[in-house]
Amino acid sequence: MIVVISGATATGKTELGILLAKELDGEVISADSMMVYKYMDIGTAKPTLEEMQGIPHHLIDLVLPSENFSVKDYIEHFDKTVKSILNKGKIPIVVGGSWLYIQGALYGLSEAPESNWEIREKLYKIDNLTLYQKLKEIDPTYAQKIHQNDKRRIVRALEVYEITGKPFSSFQEGFKNPRYEFIGFNLERDRDELMERIKLRVEKMFQKGLVEEVQKLVDMGFRESITAMQAIGYKEVLPYLDNKISLEDAKNSIIENTKDFAKRQIRTFRNKMSFENLNLSTINIYEVLRKIEKKLQEVSDGISTR
Repeated sequence: MIVVISGATATGKTELGILLAKELDGEVISADSMMVYKYMDIGTAKPTLEEMQGIPHHLIDLVLPSENFSVKDYIEHFDKTVKSILNKGKIPIVVGGSWLYIQGALYGLSEAPESNWEIREKLYKIDNLTLYQKLKEIDPTYAQKIHQNDKRRIVRALEVYEITGKPFSSFQEGFKNPRYEFIGFNLERDRDELMERIKLRVEKMFQKGLVEEVQKLVDMGFRESITAMQAIGYKEVLPYLDNKISLEDAKNSIIENTKDFAKRQIRTFRNKMSFENLNLSTINIYEVLRKIEKKLQEVSDGISTR
């Protein structure tokens, strides 16, 4: 049995995942598409060794920022990790906000083609608005589901269309039955509280040295890394390093982009995953812990009696 904790950025998934792992004798599997990259710690809000409290965390720091890492790659690592954790008699606890990773791990991939990096590089050179207008023309169904600034998903949809001649939305239907027995929970908070938590998180990132982290990545030769350096928190700092904007402008841009990203995550998890929603603005984290433990026991008892 796998426990899945999803939700928007800054809802408190990391803290809950660690508490749950301690209670259930489990290990955490990250489902964050940016935490797979090495040297990107502050901007991705990776838990520190101290924050992990001795709980093993998997699928973090897998590849260099310059390396390609697909959902297919994630699933391969995920399957090996789940097997290893179960063989130890422990419970895998999946924690993250990357819907594509969670969906792929639980249900497998759609029939969409693998990435073509030649096409992808060409598309990334075009501005967001132009790309989004093109997506609205060829695939209005998918365009309605994503924000015009979500360049990564826009590029993927256009890439698939260029390879197959079919809209990306046509590949998003009819996923197979679950690949694992699991229970899923989606963490939420009231909108105003979540927006304030995002602001505080970004302030803390700058205090921890986000600018220095981005500069280090540039110095290491990762500035042109297509996917990694498109991550929120990194792409906004680059213009500051080029003396094109102020530090305050970079910070405000990260806050606003993170807020927009969180809103998209909320819509996605509400609409695409049949997880139980748990609002941490109305119940405390320990009540949430008890609810999850109770549900896990009920489901496990049901499976054992089949």
